[in-house]
Formats: sequence, structure tokens, C-alpha cells
Amino acid sequence: MKTVSLVKTSMMVALVLGMGFIGSSCSDDDNGGETVAPLAGKWRFSKVGTTINGVETLVDAPQNQAGCERDFIELKSDNTLVEGDYDSTIDACALFTDNGIYSRSNNNLTRVVDGVTTVQDIENLTLSELKLKNASGAIELYIR
Repeated sequence: MKTVSLVKTSMMVALVLGMGFIGSSCSDDDNGGETVAPLAGKWRFSKVGTTINGVETLVDAPQNQAGCERDFIELKSDNTLVEGDYDSTIDACALFTDNGIYSRSNNNLTRVVDGVTTVQDIENLTLSELKLKNASGAIELYIR
């Protein structure tokens, strides 16, 4: 009887210790606070905004052409990107694209398109949302 109890106790201790290791291996502290959600993918421009006196205000992105799909950035796994802009000035919902490259260093996203470099902090990255903020506080929110 004591052998069965000892085996059960040993199993419980191993289970608790194992859960502790699993929990610590999944924490954000192990990767310097960097999120593990994938950055690569097609992100549709949703909102823009800023933070004033600690209050974040976001509005629908005026860059999006009414009646068209949303403008987008497509970040590819080979660190190239495509920026898409829908415009109805000449033809209804005509798509104009620019190609470039991007890199990620911790929670900074650097994009280079047509010789122009843009550096933004990744404020939030989930499977469905990418929130970027530049040095002047301007916020861009993208959704998948």
C-alpha cells in the first residue's frame, strides 16, 4: 500500500514540476518580451490614431478608398513586402502597389520602400491584429 502511495506522490511531484517548466518556457520573458505571433502575412489597413495625455484615440483609416478593399501591407517570409493602395481617381478601385523590404529587430519593424525607410514600434501583434507606432506617436492598426 505504501508503494502505491509513494508512486502516486512521485507522479504528482513530477507533474507539478513539469507544469512549472512548461509555463516558464512559454512566458514572454524568455524572448525578451517579443511576441511569438507570426509577422508575415497580408495585413489590411484598418485604423489610424495617436495617444494624447495617455488616451489612445483611433479612427477608421481615411487612406482607405470608400467602396474598395482596404489598403494593405503584405509582409512575406523572405523579408520582402508589397504595399497595396486602392484608388478610384482614374479607374474604380484600381490597385497600385509598391515593393520593398522589411526587417524586424525585437519589437521594431523597419520597412524600406522606394528608398524611404520607416521605423515603427510593434505595439501589439496577435494572429489577427498588428498595431504599429512611430517615434512621433502616430498609430497604424492593421487586421488580417
